[in-house]
Amino acid sequence: MEDDNGQPSPPISLLGFFGSRVLKLRIERGWSQAELATAAHTTGAMVSYVENAKRVPSADLAHDLDRAFGVDFFGEFYPLVVRYAYPSWFLPYVELERNASAIRSFQSQVIPGLLQTEVYARAMLTPVRPDNLDDLVAARMTRQAIFERANPPRTWFIVDEQALRRKIGGPNVMAEQLERLLTASQDPRVVIQVVPDDIAAHPGLAGPFTLLTFDQGKDPQTSDRKPPHDVLYVDAFSQGRTALDTIEVTAATHAYDLLRSYALSPEGSAALIGDHLEGLKKA
Repeated sequence: MEDDNGQPSPPISLLGFFGSRVLKLRIERGWSQAELATAAHTTGAMVSYVENAKRVPSADLAHDLDRAFGVDFFGEFYPLVVRYAYPSWFLPYVELERNASAIRSFQSQVIPGLLQTEVYARAMLTPVRPDNLDDLVAARMTRQAIFERANPPRTWFIVDEQALRRKIGGPNVMAEQLERLLTASQDPRVVIQVVPDDIAAHPGLAGPFTLLTFDQGKDPQTSDRKPPHDVLYVDAFSQGRTALDTIEVTAATHAYDLLRSYALSPEGSAALIGDHLEGLKKA
């Protein structure tokens, strides 16, 4: 992060401190962001994100920065950055999400985190008044890097129409968010469905939840591919929880299948999202 003179400004968080140290060392060596990106095996965009505390660095990047600068700091400091950016109870889920081969998510009140724009995420998190708002926003945006994997997961998002009606951040922020949904829905690996308002009761009324699917690879003895297994994550007020119990996961899978039948088709959902977007533009 820089001040008006292009010099590192005082950090306001652990993530900000991490980024300010990257910037300080880069300036001392006279490197451009592109030159540091080459030395650290990353991209210039990621260097910019990290320096400005817009993304949470990966463990690999932290160690690559140490090697590029010839220091022993970023790898040791990384666990503190992650612990502050993600609530301790949520970090295990982030690790699971990062490695999932498929993700099925239902949200009743807000747009799913993996599809949120940065301004929408900030507007949604601000009323909670967290001490580390900037880091929480950066962490949420970092999770979306799963779409940039060489083999990104297949994702299926079902949202209640109420989430489209709630103008978080105001009409302009919400319009940008709905445009993001329409763009994402054009990806062949992303499915978005909306449960319309005229469906009074549906299996998602108990609350939002996510199912993560993992490929198990091949059985080393038979070379047969093992069947995938699922993990359930359930949102709650104070903290979410991860469930591995087969009975609970099976029940959630059944509920999700039913939700798909209650929701509009992907094409119908895109049309409904478009209608809400047009309404915002006319307001």
